[in-house]
Amino acid sequence: MVPDLLLCLSFGYAAALKPTCLSTQFRRPGDYIIGGLFPFGTDTVNLTARSEPTLVVCDRLFVDGLIWALGMKFAIDQINNSTSLLPGVKLGYDMYDTCFEPVVALQPSLLFLTRNGTTSIGVRCNYTDYQPRATAVIGPHKSDLCLVTAKLFSFFLVPQVSYGASSEKLSNPELYPSFYRTVPSDKNLVEAVVLLLNKFGWNWIATIGSDDEYGRGAMGLFLSLARNHSICIAFEGLIPTDLADPKAKNQLEDSIKLINKTKVNIVVLFAFSQPAQALLEHSIRMGLGKKVWIGTEAWMLSDIVASIPNIQSIGTVLGLIMKAGIVPGFQKYVADLFTSVQQDKFCQESRELNHLMNSDMLDTHCKGCDHISLHDISSTLSRSQIQPVYVAVYSVAYALHRALGCTHQACPKASIRSWQLLHFMNTLPFKVNGQSFRFDQSHGTNTGYKLIFWSWKNSTLTYLTVGDYEETLYINKSQIQFHTADQKEPTSECFRQCKPGQFRQIKGFHLCCYDCTDCPENTFWSPKDSSTCTPCLEHQWSPPRSTQCYDRSERYLFWNEPLTIALLMLMSITISLICLTAAVFLKNLETPLVQASGGKLSLFALFTLMLLCLSCCLYIGKPSNKLCVIQQIVYALCLNGCFSTFFIKSLEITLVTECPHCAPIFLSWVIQRRPWLLVVSCLLTECLFCFCYLHLGPDYLLCDYKSLPTEVLLVCNTESWFAFALMHSYNGCLAFVCFLCTFMVQTSGKKYNIARGITFAILTYFIILIFFIAIFATLKTVLRSVTQIGTILTTSLGILGTYYIPKCYIILLKPDLNTVDYFQNSIKEEPEEDSI
Repeated sequence: MVPDLLLCLSFGYAAALKPTCLSTQFRRPGDYIIGGLFPFGTDTVNLTARSEPTLVVCDRLFVDGLIWALGMKFAIDQINNSTSLLPGVKLGYDMYDTCFEPVVALQPSLLFLTRNGTTSIGVRCNYTDYQPRATAVIGPHKSDLCLVTAKLFSFFLVPQVSYGASSEKLSNPELYPSFYRTVPSDKNLVEAVVLLLNKFGWNWIATIGSDDEYGRGAMGLFLSLARNHSICIAFEGLIPTDLADPKAKNQLEDSIKLINKTKVNIVVLFAFSQPAQALLEHSIRMGLGKKVWIGTEAWMLSDIVASIPNIQSIGTVLGLIMKAGIVPGFQKYVADLFTSVQQDKFCQESRELNHLMNSDMLDTHCKGCDHISLHDISSTLSRSQIQPVYVAVYSVAYALHRALGCTHQACPKASIRSWQLLHFMNTLPFKVNGQSFRFDQSHGTNTGYKLIFWSWKNSTLTYLTVGDYEETLYINKSQIQFHTADQKEPTSECFRQCKPGQFRQIKGFHLCCYDCTDCPENTFWSPKDSSTCTPCLEHQWSPPRSTQCYDRSERYLFWNEPLTIALLMLMSITISLICLTAAVFLKNLETPLVQASGGKLSLFALFTLMLLCLSCCLYIGKPSNKLCVIQQIVYALCLNGCFSTFFIKSLEITLVTECPHCAPIFLSWVIQRRPWLLVVSCLLTECLFCFCYLHLGPDYLLCDYKSLPTEVLLVCNTESWFAFALMHSYNGCLAFVCFLCTFMVQTSGKKYNIARGITFAILTYFIILIFFIAIFATLKTVLRSVTQIGTILTTSLGILGTYYIPKCYIILLKPDLNTVDYFQNSIKEEPEEDSI
């Protein structure tokens, strides 16, 4: 194939010294006429200055459009020469220039809709029997044009098959019931681009589109899909289509400056060749720097773009082009045609056939076609996508085959209306060169895409296939040589993919730009909401960067804790000392020392101290509401029992020292059996305050979820500090009275000072009480129970050590001092000197 093409090229180049008749090859009569809309030319001359409905002229030949038109001609000639597809039926064709302008495309579109054999469009209520000039229409190429022409053809239900329009708007069969296309929609293209960006981890990009239906539509779809796939758009802009406008240059320069300011490394470009050329030329001139440009076949395969001076300096170019098979025999067909159009006889026959098509009514306006050689189109011919045009023609031919009821031998002579073809185009598949095609529900075909890389070697551009996309994207990264120093893919990240347990913390003014931040304690990350961390429930906890919450374990003072064991050992020692002291006192109950210390009242005080120490067990283990109440009441009553005995002894000391003349009268209330009435009275009074405490607000069980990170603290909490103070302040008052009664008492050196022991015992209690209140009011951990146990034990040991142990020392080690003289009336005020 290639040697034949090269031979034909050399011949065609030598022969193309005189005008050819190539422009006469785009019309042929037939039983059924298929219309064609192709961009033979570009750059309209008088469109903006047009003040009258005159003819619009295109200034420059568009080679791709010419090759597409030749692809349609080749397909129809092939079908007419076939003996099986439409035997006995000859297809004609009538192709016109669109100039890439909707205004230009409207004129031939109206011609196709004229009643067959006339130049007018009939106005009817019912167009069922109406037969337009064209049975079907192939084209146009651009979505802008199709959105205009498709509404016309859809009204008459004339099948229109586009070979290039990809706008998603055209996917609505309700609005465009007779529109079909042999290319995927922009939605498929955009999905492939998003997958490409995700494959390389690029999420900080700029996107630009041409200011036309293709650019705006594709970019709009891309923006919505990109945001759903965590791709941040740093810049989005449009390239003006009217590049002759003085404002267009400023708009392009502003766009490039903004792209440079964002410092993105990836630019996604949805544009046709001319807008893409303008943007890339300005990028090179302004020194934008090397980027990764992701494009589409709308500009990637264009010779106009590839021939830009210093185009290699833009960086790496990757793009997606539609998968299209090779059309066998097409290049040879074109070469032969270019040879034939040099022959006078062939040209004369072509003009006669054109005359049968009423060529004077509307010309094709392909002025440049007669002055072009095969050599001029060789590079475009070798890479141009012909299959979409080829398949479009065959889709109409197969629909005709089924509508006419053709066999492999012949087709019946029948009158077929254009709208009757739609049913067969919608439902039945067809094969072209062994490949099966079928229009989907949106009247399109999706053959997939190839990933193309611009590979430069010795200033020669090669379109290297490095991947493909159908339902999934495959990339052969080893074949891609990026513009970076190590030829590896550059990074372009506004953020990194957050790991489980991290949430997105937005930074800057781009809502899609964020830092990945670990979820703090007691929160967890949920895939449903990746922008924030969800707090755990109150009874749950979680470590930092967690994806789930865990139930809190209960925390209180356990029996098997080392601290608990140490406290229990201290409690056992204290109780043992109390029992030993009580045993010593009981054994020496009738001795002067024990009697002077209170006698049986001392045994009662020791008993209450022992109960107080045993109450430490109430603070160990799992607490409850009842247990919280009992703790404070037992503490207050036991302490009151001890202090009531001190109170009686303090009254006795006060009467002897301060009121010696009244002492004989009142001493009977504090000695013998009456002191027990005072003890009972003190206890009953304390019981009254305990009742007030229960009524005003007793302690209750508090489940504290905040003090400990992973556990719920079960602790007794004070509901009413007033009730708490009322109950314990009574003991404080008794202690204070005892202190006042004893701390100033003086004795002779030969007598034992009973008051001193009470003073030090009370002083020890007050010191411990001050520390207890300060710690107890602020502490809300398991140490709160430890503080209460420590307070109880230190208070007991303090009283024991300051009041009872010294007396045991005398009883056991100084028995000679345990006499009546040493203890009887040991507390007596010094006699006052008589006044002279």
